[in-house]
Amino acid sequence: MPPVIKIKRVYEKPQKKDGLRILVDRLWPRGMTKEEAGIDKWSKELAPSTDLRNWYGHDPEYWQEFQKRYQAELRKNKAVEDFMEAHEDQKLITLVYATKDSEHTHALVLQEYLQNLYAGD
Repeated sequence: MPPVIKIKRVYEKPQKKDGLRILVDRLWPRGMTKEEAGIDKWSKELAPSTDLRNWYGHDPEYWQEFQKRYQAELRKNKAVEDFMEAHEDQKLITLVYATKDSEHTHALVLQEYLQNLYAGD
């Protein structure tokens, strides 16, 4: 059975029910210590490229196009396959991100992308 994949802001308090907490941002969250973040692993290679992140700038107007471009990056990213193999036996994974806008975060795109791959879609 594939892992359940959730997402959560890094600034929310870590909980045991989060399972394996993986930071999926390219940059470390501002003002957070390692202890406060409660991160088990940092997979910055799964984050959008610096160029894509800078282009997007968390502007909701660009959200649809950002999703397409980020998915295209993920399709070419060897780190996705490595991630899936390394975590296929996990029951629960929480992808952790820092942005304030929880409706327009790359973590949503990554969550859906990984879930579809695990499901064989």
